[in-house]
Amino acid sequence: MYSMITNLETIISTNYFYAFVSLKLNVFQDCSPFATGPRQELGTIYEFRTYDIKPAKTKEFLELVNKSIKIRTVHSQMTGFWTAEFGAMNKAFHIWKYDNFAHRAAVRKSVVNDKEWQEKLGEILPLLDKQHMEIAYMVPWCKLGTPPKEGVYELVTYQLKPGGPALWGNSFKAAIDAHVSKGYAKLIGFFHTEYGFLNTVHVLWWFENPDIRAAGRHMAHEDARVVAAGFIFCHRATTGRWHIL
Repeated sequence: MYSMITNLETIISTNYFYAFVSLKLNVFQDCSPFATGPRQELGTIYEFRTYDIKPAKTKEFLELVNKSIKIRTVHSQMTGFWTAEFGAMNKAFHIWKYDNFAHRAAVRKSVVNDKEWQEKLGEILPLLDKQHMEIAYMVPWCKLGTPPKEGVYELVTYQLKPGGPALWGNSFKAAIDAHVSKGYAKLIGFFHTEYGFLNTVHVLWWFENPDIRAAGRHMAHEDARVVAAGFIFCHRATTGRWHIL
């Protein structure tokens, strides 16, 4: 498995570690209901990109990305980069951060005019079967966290019933708070899609290692507060997916 996150030194490192990420978002509802209640602040957006790598080309893809990613990160900040180890195989997943949509548009224009990056991209794209992109906001009550060190990441993706944060915001926050307050996991980010698969949220967790993640999950399942909060939230969700990177 391969992962890059947070800063340039880590982005270009060759360290390998586990991460958990939901990559396969193949169930969605194509409606965007009206709702009142908590809304995301206008401003920072996160671009989630998923790449299906040709199975025989995974090693070549990772080598090319590792050699050339510095060319791309000159233009904008990459929050994280992972490849799938279990679950959705032969996938790469990364998150880009932008100040707003105007910033993203300016970066895209700059990237298109970057001849060096376009040459590298021409080598990378033939190694892929397909790509998918989503634009998401951080929910109002969450700020992007920083992992204390290398470890395990779990990105859980939920498909929710239509209604937006006004419908599921409080119950989901209660479930998140129940996990965080007991130290079962460290929350890195909670994202709600704006474009792409609608009515979808991504929850990014950090753990020191896979065994601590497993132990925390076991304890959480025996914690009455977590179970109660999760029971309420489950009535707001239709599907949930976890994958190991």
